[in-house]
Amino acid sequence: MRRLWDKWMGTKYPAAGIKPLPTTELREVLLALNGPDVRFRVRHAFSKEKGDLVADYRVPELDLTVKIRMRMVPSSREVRVLEEQWGKLSHEHSGKQYGRGGGTRFARQWEIQKDADGRRHLVETFRFSSRETTDPLRDTVLAAGWTWRGVLRKL
Repeated sequence: MRRLWDKWMGTKYPAAGIKPLPTTELREVLLALNGPDVRFRVRHAFSKEKGDLVADYRVPELDLTVKIRMRMVPSSREVRVLEEQWGKLSHEHSGKQYGRGGGTRFARQWEIQKDADGRRHLVETFRFSSRETTDPLRDTVLAAGWTWRGVLRKL
């Protein structure tokens, strides 16, 4: 049952033989992921966010805001992760909704354009995947020898 729960929550374990980095070094490595070529921003958490680090990003095209709160647990060498999102999570609901938990979200927008011959083609104008954020964070934690543990309620 534990393996099923881990899979459902997105828990990943580091490869065998990797020596875990100290907590301060892991924090520095995660903060170093910031840059102009990434969609998200990693920062220190505010006291009310109840975590150590937060990765947040906005997707204006989808009216979506996502916050990934991370708490480091040095005793078990794991990073507990709570992912929250605000925005239009479904087409059936007209207002903003709140959701939490892992899961991959994809979005694409298409447009019909004419080429030089006058033929119409479907052209992709926008693409989004939440993996653009979670994969670099998760891979960094795993490479540091720590466990990436998804949670639903509290860090």
